[in-house]
Amino acid sequence: MNQQEGKSPDMFNISDGSPQVIDLAQEHIETFIGEIDVVLHETVSDHLHVDVHVIPATEDRPFLTLVTTGMSDLPMNVPEELDEYKYAELLICLPPDWPLSMEAFQDEKNYWPVRWLKTLARYPYNADTWLGMNHTIPLGDPPEPVCEGSQMIGFMLVPPIFFDEEFGELKVSDEKTVHFYQLLPLHADEMDLKVEEGADALWEKFENNVPIGDLLDPNRKSACA
Repeated sequence: MNQQEGKSPDMFNISDGSPQVIDLAQEHIETFIGEIDVVLHETVSDHLHVDVHVIPATEDRPFLTLVTTGMSDLPMNVPEELDEYKYAELLICLPPDWPLSMEAFQDEKNYWPVRWLKTLARYPYNADTWLGMNHTIPLGDPPEPVCEGSQMIGFMLVPPIFFDEEFGELKVSDEKTVHFYQLLPLHADEMDLKVEEGADALWEKFENNVPIGDLLDPNRKSACA
């Protein structure tokens, strides 16, 4: 998977959002995470309008959270036996001082979390596939870093590890449940371990070698180091 989105970051605006799910999603986010401070709103979209909601850090929750809405407007092409997982949204947690201004976004080292949330939200529809729990996404073949200077070369989709379990699902209707997955950036050796031995083997490395709070840091050391 290669980096390809707009040439410049999206402007700050409060999103009108999708009439299908936006109100329920915003209420769900604010119930389980916290008050939405701003929405990074797409001024130009293709067939899928993806916004990113920013929930600032607090004393009790000392990290930023970015959550998409819009990905779940369309169903993913899931296997028939996994039909209940065809709607999803993505989130990422970042250190509390992560720069989120328009000026800061001119530097890809600051903008990449937003870029990859939007890119991966579109990926299932562009590739006619799906994303689900423990899926890994290498960024190209061979994989490229999430941004210049980073040692992270992909992501794994994990449960929202810093929030109550109830946040992981939003029941919109009898036919539609939205599943929330957290993006966890991975080093190359972590990606290799997960592919070769499975998610449980990688989580064991995390539990033994990486304090839970360090999973917020995109510059953390590898759990396999």
